Amino acid sequence: MMSIQTKKLSMGLLLAALITSACGDTSEDSGVNVDQNVGGVSCDEGAGVCVLSGVITEDLTLTADTDWLLRGGVFVGDDVNTTTLTIEPGTTIFGETSTNGFLAIRRGSKIDAAGTKDAPIVFTSSQAEGSRARGDWGGVIINGRAPINACADEGDGGSCESFGEGGTGFYGGDKTDDNSGVLRYVRIEFAGRILSPDNELNGLALQGVGSGTELDFIQIHMGKDDGVEFFGGTVNFKHILTTGIADDNLDWTDGWQGKGQYFIALQYEDAGDNGIEADNNGEDNSASPRSNPVLSNVTLIGQPDSDLSDIGVLLREGTAGEIHNAVITGWNDTCFDIDQLETFSNAKSGDLAVANSLLDCASPFGDGEDAEEDFEGDDAMSIEDFYNGGEGNTTGDPKLTNVDTAAPDFRPSSGSPAASGAVVPADGFFDQVDYKGAVDPSQDWTEGWTTSVRN
Repeated sequence: MMSIQTKKLSMGLLLAALITSACGDTSEDSGVNVDQNVGGVSCDEGAGVCVLSGVITEDLTLTADTDWLLRGGVFVGDDVNTTTLTIEPGTTIFGETSTNGFLAIRRGSKIDAAGTKDAPIVFTSSQAEGSRARGDWGGVIINGRAPINACADEGDGGSCESFGEGGTGFYGGDKTDDNSGVLRYVRIEFAGRILSPDNELNGLALQGVGSGTELDFIQIHMGKDDGVEFFGGTVNFKHILTTGIADDNLDWTDGWQGKGQYFIALQYEDAGDNGIEADNNGEDNSASPRSNPVLSNVTLIGQPDSDLSDIGVLLREGTAGEIHNAVITGWNDTCFDIDQLETFSNAKSGDLAVANSLLDCASPFGDGEDAEEDFEGDDAMSIEDFYNGGEGNTTGDPKLTNVDTAAPDFRPSSGSPAASGAVVPADGFFDQVDYKGAVDPSQDWTEGWTTSVRN
């Protein structure tokens, strides 16, 4: 068996030798009966590569001794019954560029991708190392049955469902604790295709995903569209790193009500938009269930020497929520901005809050669309007023150890104002730590399993 490295370098030749369809075949390696109507698995044992295609409706395990190729849209489950895709630690899955490979977990099914720090699971481009680029393939999509508000005109949205961008399937429902499986120590690289305006595939799309799902230690690297986007749902996360994302790093919309701790965004100088872009519903800013996540320990790093026009945190379209213990630095347009009247109303009522956070940008506060013209007289409130009125919020250099994109070290350095002073929400989900930002001054959780390679 050739080494994994050798297989990666010769990926194009190996794939050219594979048959394009597995119709009527049964692969002993895969353990899946392949049917012409539902797609399946086709393996070239000599090359050590298996192709996944179509709809997988029987449980399947992807093993680390084989490279796996996503050919076109690969769907796990039938949106009714449960199918589980298990991925062993150390496994590499390639998204085929020519067919826009992507992986979609349908409602009711699960992904069990539990890597380790020493053996992360890697989703990456089918292009050869050195020739990989943003948008080489489609990314990973998980669809669940948790509440969304995308059908606000049909009522309160509690049992609403929608259809994902890029033909990625139905999502949404009324099961807040829906369980779509686990992603742990997973890297998703060079993904996120823009198919057309408002029809985009992200690095990781979480569509109506429920709180029974586990997300922990995930990197989205060199994505063409958003790094990770929450389309409603109630799923929580810990330890997410986004690097080199060409659009927004963390995006939420359509009623996301989850929790998150330890999020890092590192912008690259050649492309990018916002660190966080937060919406409720663009068509109806007051739609229910309202986006209302609670985040703690966030580090957002822009590139002040680039020509990018970007924002560290943009809260808009009626979102509510809480952001605690954030470090926001180096964003060219502004560190912090709020747009739309409904969002300002949430800020005035206390349904939108920022606390114990630190800003460091040439322009700390944005202009705020619908801001001062809508809040006049006794209701006047600037974005600066809102931020400064939050408990423990300050401005100044966070003194992070190294924000170089080639070898970042996100820890607060000696004398950093982020090294202490955090106040974490009193909720059992959150670790009670005393530092601001996403990384402990004494230990960087991104070391050993993440990447900074650009192609």
